[in-house]
Amino acid sequence: MDRTELAQVLTRARTALTPQDVGLPAGSRRRVAGLRREEVAQLAGVSVDYVVRLEQGRGPHPSAQVLSALARALRMDDDARAELFHLAGSAPPMPGTVDEHVRPSVQRLLDRLDDLPTMVLSARGDILAWNSLASALLGDWSLIPRRERNIIWQRFLGTPDPRRSTVAMDDDERRATDAQAVATLRATTARYPRDPAVQELVSELRRRSERFDELWRAGGSSTSWPFDRKAIDHPSLGRITLDCDSLHVPSSDQTVIVYSAEPGTPDSDALALLRVLGTQSMTTAG
Repeated sequence: MDRTELAQVLTRARTALTPQDVGLPAGSRRRVAGLRREEVAQLAGVSVDYVVRLEQGRGPHPSAQVLSALARALRMDDDARAELFHLAGSAPPMPGTVDEHVRPSVQRLLDRLDDLPTMVLSARGDILAWNSLASALLGDWSLIPRRERNIIWQRFLGTPDPRRSTVAMDDDERRATDAQAVATLRATTARYPRDPAVQELVSELRRRSERFDELWRAGGSSTSWPFDRKAIDHPSLGRITLDCDSLHVPSSDQTVIVYSAEPGTPDSDALALLRVLGTQSMTTAG
């Protein structure tokens, strides 16, 4: 592990980015170029102290999962990610495992769709990247621990948070989408039998969620995510009903999720208001 060179690579990558590049609010009075260490830590799901120690060349040996998270947080391309792994004394991810790296071309697409809430999901259902409007609509994913940034984990194990939006659905819709979500993870397990993170996710869900375990034992698989049209209860704006389209990226087996509304509708007006509000709350102290 070349700690000195690794520290320089991480620092250069961090200072080359802006908050807007990674879907975070810019804020004011920024005293450093690029991202703050706190922002990198949030995006990667590690502690700030961990990032500080790595950048000072005195950090521990990062795991492959942490290296992937850092490469994703810092928007590294394939070559830069490979360099990061080699400097840390690890082999880059091999074929046969779920691709967690958002390619620059997909990131550019995310950047261009800044007027629509957009997210990128891995084949496991991990939320890999999102734009600022997705944070305004659904809640800031950077505040969620990295291991919990997974739509299936959130569906079966997540706890309600009044600061975040929820998807409104009746019991029939809930049962149908629960089954579809489990079926997609079963299909992922078949495609990536050697991916340890897939096995760990399934094991945790079966152990902690009776509903998931029941559906898993029932069998069935599907390659399509349960997205179509969503009624979303926003903590400030109330219910917003949006079209939800999924675009598959075959080269990485990832899914780009885009929310939109028909122009001229109240839902379209609500999205326009979200673009102005960002992640700030409309509630006032009573």
